[in-house]
Amino acid sequence: MKKILFTLLLVLGISAAADAQVRFLDSSTDAVRKEAIAQDKLVFIDLYATWCGPCKAMERDVFSKKEVGDFMDEYFVAAKYDIDKPTGKALAGKHGIRSIPTYLVFNTEGDLLGKITGSMPAEEFTAALRKIIAETGKK
Repeated sequence: MKKILFTLLLVLGISAAADAQVRFLDSSTDAVRKEAIAQDKLVFIDLYATWCGPCKAMERDVFSKKEVGDFMDEYFVAAKYDIDKPTGKALAGKHGIRSIPTYLVFNTEGDLLGKITGSMPAEEFTAALRKIIAETGKK
């Protein structure tokens, strides 16, 4: 489970007819929301691009750390979207994202709870996430 930090869960098989909840954005992001509901966690979205140096630095220097992975797994269902592809582009447009990497935290109703922008050390990144979590009243 150490490597599932940014694995999109349940991307296939989501039926719009069976979806009684408010749609999150599209079928792939809605699948993340449904998994977050099932696990009683928040939704974490990483908006990145393959050409983005700071995005690669975060992947290499922050997300690869065991303590960051453990922390993320405790509180979030996470997914990452390339801003050069349809879902990432739609999320970036909907939330006014002008620079990457940008990390969005949502509740399961699709309300944006917090936004973190830029590359930073692991400790600073987890501190920013802890602040968002504290403001939600979770754990």
